[in-house]
Amino acid sequence: MNSTDLLLYVDSLTKRFPQVTAVDCVSLEIARGEIHCLLGENGAGKTTLAECIYGYLRPDSGRLIYKGKPVDITSPKEAIGYGIGMVHQHFVLVEPLSVIENIVLGVEGAGIRLQLEEAEERLRRLCQDYGLELDLHAKIWQLSVGQQQWVEILKTLFVGADLLIFDEPTAVLTPQEAANLFIVLQRMKKSGLSILLITHKLREVMDVSDRVTVLRKGRWITTQKTRDVSREELARLMVGREVNLRIERPEQQHGNVILEVENLTARNDFGRQVLHGVSFDLHSGEILGLAGVGGNGQKELSEAIIGVRKVAGGRICLHGKEIIGKSVQAILDAGVGHIPQDRIAEGLVMEFPVSLNLILGMQDRKPFRKGMVLDGKEIVGFAERVIADFEIATPSTEQITETLSGGNLQKVILARELSQEPRCLVANQPTRGLDVGAIEYVHRKLMEQRKRGAGVLLISEDLEEIFALSDRIAVIYKGQIVGVVDSQKASLEQIGLWMAGIIND
Repeated sequence: MNSTDLLLYVDSLTKRFPQVTAVDCVSLEIARGEIHCLLGENGAGKTTLAECIYGYLRPDSGRLIYKGKPVDITSPKEAIGYGIGMVHQHFVLVEPLSVIENIVLGVEGAGIRLQLEEAEERLRRLCQDYGLELDLHAKIWQLSVGQQQWVEILKTLFVGADLLIFDEPTAVLTPQEAANLFIVLQRMKKSGLSILLITHKLREVMDVSDRVTVLRKGRWITTQKTRDVSREELARLMVGREVNLRIERPEQQHGNVILEVENLTARNDFGRQVLHGVSFDLHSGEILGLAGVGGNGQKELSEAIIGVRKVAGGRICLHGKEIIGKSVQAILDAGVGHIPQDRIAEGLVMEFPVSLNLILGMQDRKPFRKGMVLDGKEIVGFAERVIADFEIATPSTEQITETLSGGNLQKVILARELSQEPRCLVANQPTRGLDVGAIEYVHRKLMEQRKRGAGVLLISEDLEEIFALSDRIAVIYKGQIVGVVDSQKASLEQIGLWMAGIIND
């Protein structure tokens, strides 16, 4: 690449942590005026590399050459001074303050009154240049999640960034907001800005990037022009093997209603009502996808169904029998399986060996208990069988669970829940944080449950996953089901509008 076209050169950068080398001698070139995607499976080192560039982390070796000169970036403040900005997946905003106040906050210079007067004019020009509609005097708490992301973007533009790093920017956006974001990124590119986009979504890579760099286990695998590579090839490069990205969902007759939820209301951990009369039903042999931006009551709904959360009103029936008020164990024994959204905090005891995690919830049943004690021989025998059946990569049944990868942790939960052949499976974000290989595996297992006649409630913020797996799609917005549609008749635009609370009669 011509030196005049090169904005940033990452030269042999390495970052080690106590038990792992997260980034291993990675080199990367980012050109002026390009959108460069950083792609890799979970734990590949993408965010670590970005945080080294932005000054959050100090590399152990290697160097950064920015605008032709070596730079030693020791903090985000220094990165901003050089013209490098980063938009994080989790926003860093002060909710009681206005948009302008959040942007000016921390910017060195004159007094706050003069800053606000000057800032408003500059920000209005930036909004006009990039086609952003934002009330600069609105308080952060008054804005949607998508609008809050614009504030983060404006913060980086306001300080004159030439390189913007985006870490999974569409994770909290509706399809319309994501499409609008990509339009803005293209405008930034045309104005001469460079974008480093971290994402695990192959479709986004293909749609928006000029070049893509693949990392695997902390190492550079390849950098290619996006137009010269396919989604299938990128998936193979990410995981080191062939990955089937196509999900077969053959038509099949749905059976009787397994789960019925009627006018359900519930409060969150802070006592605020978050479910407002939720109603839907789930049939045997069906996957019902529940779509929605995170924080609209999905967690509380799944917890209410499995009995973890007390409900304020309504009914939940399993095969026509009311289960509200029953213990979690009784609900699980009645045939409900559960894949929690946080596999580490809610699904596993990380200090336990794999064998014990595989029988959690079944430890009081035969054959795992003999009298007052656990039957170790039966437990190990069961663990050996399901470890083989579910392809869990572990040295032994007694391996401590916390040493496993994210994908294998999820396989332990799947093995435990699915080996009981549940009649109803509540799967909450079952592929969150997984690489494409592990996602392929989870999808296959969910489809197997559908085939054998179980009803699956798939709660996911990944619309590509929802459309690929679901027979019907329901959308939750502010704790209410705002629409249900057959997936074959659904459009991305319609689902996106419902996710934003826009209901067309």
